[in-house]
Parts: sequence; structure tokens; C-alpha cells
Amino acid sequence: MAEHMEIERKYLVKMPDIGSLNVTRKRHIIQTYLTDGKGGSQRRVRKIEENGKVEYTYTEKIFLTRITRRENEYEINSDDYERLCRYPKKGLVPVEKTRYCFEYENQMFELDVYPYSDELAILELELKDSAQEIFFPEYIEVIEEVSEKIEYSNANLARAGKFPDMIGDNE
Repeated sequence: MAEHMEIERKYLVKMPDIGSLNVTRKRHIIQTYLTDGKGGSQRRVRKIEENGKVEYTYTEKIFLTRITRRENEYEINSDDYERLCRYPKKGLVPVEKTRYCFEYENQMFELDVYPYSDELAILELELKDSAQEIFFPEYIEVIEEVSEKIEYSNANLARAGKFPDMIGDNE
């Protein structure tokens, strides 16, 4: 297991024209949260489909702040994935999203698009340090930074089945 420090900022954005992004990767992700690990670590598994290929990952995170965490992640096989999915964290549902990766000004952005919204998405960027300046493409309309807003975590978005600011039920 390769541990590394992750510094990440998240932004609520208006859905851009995907064609305007210089997409280098498109991945469909199903993310299942598992019961907490040792020391309260957040554990999850992912099934990732890209270009007809499927891979599975296991991740453990310890949050130091809302934007900084220690992360251990490694690839697992389909049997381990299926076995671990039998132990989901109570009250959470799997997260489904399509992730578009694109580069702008030497920054690798990840745009997460959820099946319940054609209007909003989450834009993420891993940083080298928390003070790093971020340059947004002119074709991305940032509504607000949501890095420290727990209601925009993947787990809470999946549970709600909608973005917090959306009006009405999604049934």
C-alpha cells in the first residue's frame, strides 16, 4: 500500500460543454463506502470502467483537514471488490459518477458529473501545497468552493441523490 498526502480542492460548477474540455480520460466510477477502518479511517472501494476495461481499487483515507488527508490506495481484483462490497457503511449508498480529466495551464482537473444533474458538477484539483494558485479555464463557471462543505462530499451527495442547492425532490 503506497501512502501519500493528498491536498485537494473541490468546486461546485455549472455544467460545462464537455466538448470544450481537452479530455484526456473519461471514467465511469461506482464508489462504495465501507465500514470505518482503524483510527476512524474512511474506507472505500471503486469499480472503474474506462475504454472497455474494468479495474477495482481499495482506498483508506485519514482526514487531517477538509482538504488534506493521508491516503493509501491500491488495485484489487473483482473477487475482493465483491467481497468488500458486502460490508457497506450503514446509511450510505454507492456513488455513481462519470469523471472527465482534462489539463489546463499545467493543472490536471477532474470534473465529476452525476446522473441526477444536467446543470451542476463538481470540479476537483489536487494541489502540490495548500497555498498553490489555481487557474480556471474561462469556459468553466465556478459557483463556489465546496472543499470544506461536508454536504458536498461524495457520500452525502449519493445519500441525497441531488446537489444541496437543488430545489425539489429527485424521485
